Amino acid sequence: MGTIGERVVNTACILALAMVLDATLGEPDWIWRRVPHPAVLMGRLIGWAETQLNSGSARRLNGCLLIAALVLGGWALGNIISALGWILELLLVAILLAQRSLVDHVRAVGDALRISLGDGRRAVARIVSRDTAHMDASAVTRSAIESAAENMSDGVIAPAFWFLIGGLPGLLVYKIVNTADSMIGYRTPRFAAFGWAAARLDDVLNWAPARLTALLIAATHHGLSGWNVIRSDAKLHRSPNAGWPEAAMARALDSAIAGPRAYDGTLRDFPFVNPNGRKVLGPDDIDAACTALWRSWTGFLIIVIILSVF
Repeated sequence: MGTIGERVVNTACILALAMVLDATLGEPDWIWRRVPHPAVLMGRLIGWAETQLNSGSARRLNGCLLIAALVLGGWALGNIISALGWILELLLVAILLAQRSLVDHVRAVGDALRISLGDGRRAVARIVSRDTAHMDASAVTRSAIESAAENMSDGVIAPAFWFLIGGLPGLLVYKIVNTADSMIGYRTPRFAAFGWAAARLDDVLNWAPARLTALLIAATHHGLSGWNVIRSDAKLHRSPNAGWPEAAMARALDSAIAGPRAYDGTLRDFPFVNPNGRKVLGPDDIDAACTALWRSWTGFLIIVIILSVF
């Protein structure tokens, strides 16, 4: 694409268009009922590789080799697709961003919770991995808000960030590593060794985007005067990255999120993020979280447009 400056400008233009396209169209069901989504294809590849490689005494080595192969493959595929023209690149970037679908899924929890607690539990179970059967309305709401904040980073800002940095190859590398982490990056007997590389590399790739997401949420709400509080609250989270957007979202909504929750029938006593915030929450707070997602998205779009112009 010429000089580095020209590449950044062109990439920023494509990203701005892709963000608007994703926000406008989201994930059309009529397409993905007929052809598999790229993320589904990534998941199938990783699932197949896990069945072939996750055994024996060299599980960690096998996992490292798998991640190395996925990174090299994603980088090569990104370069091939980029060479086919900017329109195809634009469409793929829009597909791999998830702003509209994220807002739709989170808002659906609030809508369901207004119908009944049971409907709210079933709706939130579609977007979180924790036990939902015994949640009260506040727990359902906290879960939806946490998912909104974390997935704003993982599903929108991080892929956009790595597209700006590395073009389509950078975006594909991020997406396949993030998909691998979501499938095998768990500290369980089955995945602790095999998924080690996926989890560690995902932490590295999300380090800057998580903090950028927190900055965007803070800047589009109460400003950066409370940044030290956000930074302190982020350290309460078990994740080195997820705590940042969650802490910023909690402060933006004056809510206490995270806290105790159950996985596989076992209650885990995690600390609250923004522990002095409101703990009695409901559907209106989910709506406020969706508004916060759009405000943060708009702030980032303005930055990308400025990059494309200057």
